[in-house]
Amino acid sequence: MAALALVMAMVLYLGPINATLALGYEQADVRVALIVFIFVLCMYYCDLYDLSVLRNPREVVTNLIQCFGSFFVVLGCIYSMFPVARLEMWVVLGGSGLAAFGALMWRGLFRYAAHWPAFQEPLVTFGEGPVISQIANLVSSQPELGFRLVGQVNELHEEGEGMIPATELRRLVDEYHVQRVVVAMGERRGRLPVDMLLDLKEEGVTVQEGSELYENITGKVYLDSLRPSMLLFSPAFEVSTFSLLGQRIMAIVVSLALIAVTLPIMLLVAVAIKLDSRGPVVFRQKRVGLRGKLFTLYKFRTMREGSDGVRPASEKDERFTRFGSWLRSTRLDELPQLWNILKGDIQLVGPRPFVPEQEQELVESIPFYKLRWSVRPGVTGWAQINRGYCSTLEDNQEKLAYDLFYIKHFSLGLDLLVIFKTAKTLLLGRGAR
Repeated sequence: MAALALVMAMVLYLGPINATLALGYEQADVRVALIVFIFVLCMYYCDLYDLSVLRNPREVVTNLIQCFGSFFVVLGCIYSMFPVARLEMWVVLGGSGLAAFGALMWRGLFRYAAHWPAFQEPLVTFGEGPVISQIANLVSSQPELGFRLVGQVNELHEEGEGMIPATELRRLVDEYHVQRVVVAMGERRGRLPVDMLLDLKEEGVTVQEGSELYENITGKVYLDSLRPSMLLFSPAFEVSTFSLLGQRIMAIVVSLALIAVTLPIMLLVAVAIKLDSRGPVVFRQKRVGLRGKLFTLYKFRTMREGSDGVRPASEKDERFTRFGSWLRSTRLDELPQLWNILKGDIQLVGPRPFVPEQEQELVESIPFYKLRWSVRPGVTGWAQINRGYCSTLEDNQEKLAYDLFYIKHFSLGLDLLVIFKTAKTLLLGRGAR
């Protein structure tokens, strides 16, 4: 859309013939691509690709204003350093205005289409239980997901509240042209109509287990659906050696590059810590790593000497030094963890490592918690970018759900996505403590 807006602005400003010539002259197409790249990046960092933001028109307008403010600042900096990259001012302004109008119209159209049944995939659930209730609530409250619940079929052939007998499954599929049936068996044992479901599958209907759709929608595992048999006989949580090797190679390359770039910064931080307060520059603490083994985690000291402990830090913890509070907010205190990555204690991406006392407490309180130890912990992770800081048992249960999703779908692509989202979090200063 941004590229089309710029081309339209060039046509309006220069005329069709001159605009065509200009696009092929002095690499104007490259300069247009640069502007489009910056614009899309600003849209992303202002959450204009976030479905939750699109639900609120006022928030869309506010974020769009922030987006264009950031866009012009970044573009101005690039043009001042590389004048050869410039386009005509009126082309940039005109294209930006058209892009803003197009973005508003497109997001308004999306909100309208998301509530229109013709653009929603009809969905039938089969079974009962918490996962079915969760899916029903998510689908009804978030039309942007693109689903429309047309019926809930009772696996036990009994009519419950809001339920339809299992014999009605075929009628619902035919009447609403259903292409997806979500199956979730309840706590009581009912007779699953295997023949009917197989017939539907042969006809091209997707028959999907409820917890799988829940994962696709939320990005986390439904913990109540986990069973010991799944962990024993299913390869779902087994990580391939090839994926681990690829992750390790990427971690070494990136950590070496970051150490080379940030070494002067680390030296300055070390001097500042020494000048600010008494005590060592680097804080060392035992953490739980791969397969439950302990390792020493390195961070720049942010608290007064002798005040560090197992108690998690609060947002305005009185233990912080003056400089340490700033280090926490900028995340620069975590730079020494690059040495942990090189040593193989942790990776760039993985579950967050905790101190042994906290880990033991969570192991005793949360079922299947030890599954987090099947991969190396990380500086950042899927749970960190989705859940943020955790302080209660319920918070850590939800964070485990995200960690298990990461382990289940472990891949280099997912790691790159986490790193990309982490860069956004760092630049916007979100979630620091």
